[in-house]
Amino acid sequence: MKKFSKYILLFAAALAVTSCDDYLDIQPIGRVIPETLDQYRAVLTKGYDVYPEHKSLTALRTDELTMNEFSDDVTYYRDIYIWKDANPDRITTTFQYADLYKTIFYTNVIINEASKKLEVSEERNQLVGEAYALRAMAYFDLINLFGKPYNAATAASDKGVPLALEIDLEQAFVPQSVAVIYNQIISDTQEAEKLINVDSQVKGKNYRFSKIALYSFESRLYLYQQQWQKSLDAANKALAINSNLVDLKATPVFATKYDSKESILALEDGLINGLKGAVYASPDLIAAYSKTTDLRFPLYFLASGSRYRIQKGGNDDQKSSFRTSELYLTKAETSLKLNNIADAKTTVLSFIKNRYTAAAYVQLEIEVNAMNAADLTNFIYAERQREFAVEGQRWFDLRRTSQKQIVHTFDGDNYTLIQNDPRYTIIYPADARLNNPNL
Repeated sequence: MKKFSKYILLFAAALAVTSCDDYLDIQPIGRVIPETLDQYRAVLTKGYDVYPEHKSLTALRTDELTMNEFSDDVTYYRDIYIWKDANPDRITTTFQYADLYKTIFYTNVIINEASKKLEVSEERNQLVGEAYALRAMAYFDLINLFGKPYNAATAASDKGVPLALEIDLEQAFVPQSVAVIYNQIISDTQEAEKLINVDSQVKGKNYRFSKIALYSFESRLYLYQQQWQKSLDAANKALAINSNLVDLKATPVFATKYDSKESILALEDGLINGLKGAVYASPDLIAAYSKTTDLRFPLYFLASGSRYRIQKGGNDDQKSSFRTSELYLTKAETSLKLNNIADAKTTVLSFIKNRYTAAAYVQLEIEVNAMNAADLTNFIYAERQREFAVEGQRWFDLRRTSQKQIVHTFDGDNYTLIQNDPRYTIIYPADARLNNPNL
C-alpha cells in the first residue's frame, strides 16, 4: 500500500490546497501544514466532505432493489447487482475503498498534529474529538464492507483491512484482523468521548459529530459486536439528548431530512440520484409494507406502471447517517437479547405508533403484546427493513443476522447469492490490490 498511501497523501493535500488556498501552504515534501484552529477545522471539513456515498452501492447487493435494464446507467451497476466481484467489467462503479482512507488521512492530520499544535480549549477538544469519531466511523464502514462480519470466536484471525494511524509514506500497509480494527474503533470512540463537548449540532452543521452522534455510533458499533448491554446503554445516552420521532400521522415528511426532529448526523446519502433512475423497488421490499396502513409507503414509493420508483434519498437535504428511529429499534432489539421482552415491546410500540394509521396501530399493539421472543425478533428486523429502506443499512443488517439467500434477475437470467455466501464480504477493489500486493 506504499504507492497507495503516497497517492492518498498527495491527492488529499492537493484537494485541501485547492479548496483552502487562502490559508493552507504546501511544504516541499507535499504536506498540508495548517497552523490555526480555523485552518484545522477546514481540514476536517474536507474530511467530512469527501466521506463517500458507498451505501448506495451496498443497496444494489440486497433484496431492496431491482435493476431497470433499460437505464442508460445500468452498465455502471450491473456487476454489483449480480455480485460479479472477482472480474467485473472495467466500467463498473468501484466501492470507495480509497475514499474512506482519504477521510482517514484528514482525521489523522487533526489527531496527530492539531492535538499538539493548538492550545487546549473547548473548540480544540471538540475538533479533535470529532476527528477520532469520524476516523472510527470510516474504519467501521471499511471493516463491514471488506472484512468478515464480526464473530467474537474468529475475529482475531479473520482478515480485516489495513490500519493507518500515522501519516507515513514508508509504512507497510498490511491488513489487520477484524479484532484489531474493531479494537481501534472502540479506542477511537473512547478518545472521542473524552473530548467532544457539544451535545448536538445545530441544523446546517449537523454533518459534524456531537455527543449524541457519537453515542448513536457506539450503539450501532456494539450492536454489530453483539455486546447487547453496551449497545443499549449507548442508545439510552443518545435518547437522553434527543428522543423525538416524526409522527407521520401528523407530519407526512421524510424523517431522513437534515432538519428533521429525528436527525442526529446528516452526513451520508443512502441512495444517490445517479442510481435512482437505474433501479426500482424490488417486489420483496414492496411486499414488506402494508400499502394501506403503513404511512411510510406513500412517502417512500411512487407507482410506475406495475413497479415502484423510489422517492427516498437523492437530495442533499436527505443526508442521514444516524437518526432517532435507529435508537428505538436498537433499544428494542438489545432489550430483547437481554431477555427484557416487556421493555422491548414497549420500545417498539412507542416507535411504530408514529409510522402506522391510528386504526392499524390498535391492531398492531395487540399483536406485538402477544408475540413470543422469536416473533418479536422477526418483527423488529422487519421494522428495520421498512424504516431504513435504501438508507444503506440493509446490507450490513443482513451480514450481521441471517445472511439470507438472495436471487436477482437480469436480462432473463437468475443470479444467486446463497445463504452465508462468501460474497457477503466484498473483495478489495482491483486498483487497491494493484497498488498494494499485501491485500
